[in-house]
Amino acid sequence: MELVSLLGIVIGLVLLMFLAFKGCNIIWLAPICAMVVAIMGGYSLLDAYLGDYMAGMANYVLTWFPAFFLGAVYGKIMDMTGSARSLADALVNLIGSKFAVAAVVIPCLLMTYGGISLFVVVFVIYPMGYAIYRAADLPRTLLPGAIAFGAFGITMTAIPGTPQIQNLIPATYYGTTPMAGLPMSIAAIIIVGIPGYVYLEWRVRQARAKGLHFVADAKHKEVDHSDKSLPSWHWLSGLVPLIVVVLMLNLFPNILKNMNGFELNSNQAIVIALICGIIVCLLMNVSQFQIFISAINEGAIGSMSAIMNTACAVGFGSVVKVVPGFTLLTNAALNMPGSILFSEAVAVNLLAGATGSASGGMSIALEALAPKYLEMAGTLGLNPEYLHRVASLSSGGLDTLPHNGAVLTLLAVSNCTHKESYLDICITTCIIPVVGSLVLALVWGLFI
Repeated sequence: MELVSLLGIVIGLVLLMFLAFKGCNIIWLAPICAMVVAIMGGYSLLDAYLGDYMAGMANYVLTWFPAFFLGAVYGKIMDMTGSARSLADALVNLIGSKFAVAAVVIPCLLMTYGGISLFVVVFVIYPMGYAIYRAADLPRTLLPGAIAFGAFGITMTAIPGTPQIQNLIPATYYGTTPMAGLPMSIAAIIIVGIPGYVYLEWRVRQARAKGLHFVADAKHKEVDHSDKSLPSWHWLSGLVPLIVVVLMLNLFPNILKNMNGFELNSNQAIVIALICGIIVCLLMNVSQFQIFISAINEGAIGSMSAIMNTACAVGFGSVVKVVPGFTLLTNAALNMPGSILFSEAVAVNLLAGATGSASGGMSIALEALAPKYLEMAGTLGLNPEYLHRVASLSSGGLDTLPHNGAVLTLLAVSNCTHKESYLDICITTCIIPVVGSLVLALVWGLFI
């Protein structure tokens, strides 16, 4: 029975991945695939759907909705007030189109590290990147790779203290902080960041050597965002809120604990940090008060689809956990050759790839395996911070397979096909991070 159930898990995962790639919405796709797993596991369909699936989905929403909601509102306010674009334009003017890749990647890194949703970053950066690549006379099809590398990469998983959800989820399982695993974070930035950037620059040189040039996007309508009514310091309204969010997330909890002994968990800290970022952005753009309500409304609406997509993937994982075949998977992961860090890296990578979601795949893996890993870490004397960092790093690899929602959004916004631009996205945000996370976990595990 366990082998049949294990086959059902594999079929359910493959079906989920294939149909998501074909454009099926995960909100209805995930429960159907979960029912396939339940049937082949000999589990009641009603119990699976109304019980385990809904409980897993609801618990995820209960835990993370405030972060998704406030993050979406924060990003939308930064976008609609022009704060994010003003900061991006200032950086472009500083760097120049001569360094086209850096002029696109650096604003993406800064915005995502400041807590802005990568989906918002895509919409903000593409028009700017379009103008940069046109000025540099580079093929427009190279632009999605640069945006993906900056927005979907190391600021999401590797750079310590990032307020992105992929760095916060492990803290709830391991009792750690967003700054967890600092030495490993630094190593990951080097191992993942440098090869990715070098690859993008190599692609630029290759394009120039082949005599390729910029070709306009017929669907893209450029808008003049220069607004003379904005104050000269307007770009600071893009930078200051980012700094406030990062400092409030990483420094404020320590100050509060040292002053009166009150300790904030990661969920509470990110809520406070995002609220402060929103307030600062609103105050710095008070002259645009007429758009505040619409920005908050749009952010609230966007947060619902974002969290539901991930929560449905988690619900699927909740059904997988209760069928007999999952015992075989758990035992295989825990008894894998190498350390528990390598075991965790493999498990999170595979589930992130299967669900097409970094946070969804990681949540499924940690929900099932984190208690065991934490127990084993205590026996081995391993600092849980390294389990946190490996989980975060590994979530940002196979998640960007072709069916990933962020990848599909990026290609749609840039009007490029998978054939034209996915190779660069795959190498910089999938292949290099996967290899990097596995190598780091393997090498670090040797010193346990």
